[in-house]
Amino acid sequence: MTGMNVDETGSRKGLPPWAKKTIAVVVALIVLVIAYYTLAAFVPRWWAQRIANLAEGGFARGVLWGLLFGILCTAIPIALLAWIWQVRNWRYSRGLQITFGVLALVVALPNLMTLAVVLGTGNGAHAGERILDVDAPGFRGATLIGAIVGALFAVIFVVALTRYRKRGRDLKQARTDLEQRRIEQERLEARREAEKELGRNTDDVPPGSHRL
Repeated sequence: MTGMNVDETGSRKGLPPWAKKTIAVVVALIVLVIAYYTLAAFVPRWWAQRIANLAEGGFARGVLWGLLFGILCTAIPIALLAWIWQVRNWRYSRGLQITFGVLALVVALPNLMTLAVVLGTGNGAHAGERILDVDAPGFRGATLIGAIVGALFAVIFVVALTRYRKRGRDLKQARTDLEQRRIEQERLEARREAEKELGRNTDDVPPGSHRL
């Protein structure tokens, strides 16, 4: 009895489950806030410097890199997100959906970092804007144009893929219907041949009836 009382009192000394969950949520929120402000201060400046190294201060190179990132980093993520819906009935679909989602996020990161430079209000974003203005002119505008073009390409691809898959399903259903009709026709002909051999006329005997 004494041991049971000790165990019970010992178990009561710990925090209740709701308190543990609350502490975990608060800690997670604090970590997210710290990570956000850290990345907001670092990522825009770092990304602008990477683009500046690629463009080397040239307007044409800045435009070309902007179009490349804008098109690819918009079209590919949209296509991957569309495949998440397409594979929903596949085997191991949950793993494929998670993989496609992660890949879509990774491929979209360049555009998201550019967006952080354009829409950011911190010192890192302002520093990134100045770097792009001087060392990668035309990059931001070209990225926007490329993103629009990439979105259009992705929509066309998704629509074409959906229509292709629907056409395939319709053809498969039509073949199945034709095969079923052929089998029924063969059965009907075999039944008529059998009735003729027995001296019975199928036109005079209603289907399902039997002559005693």
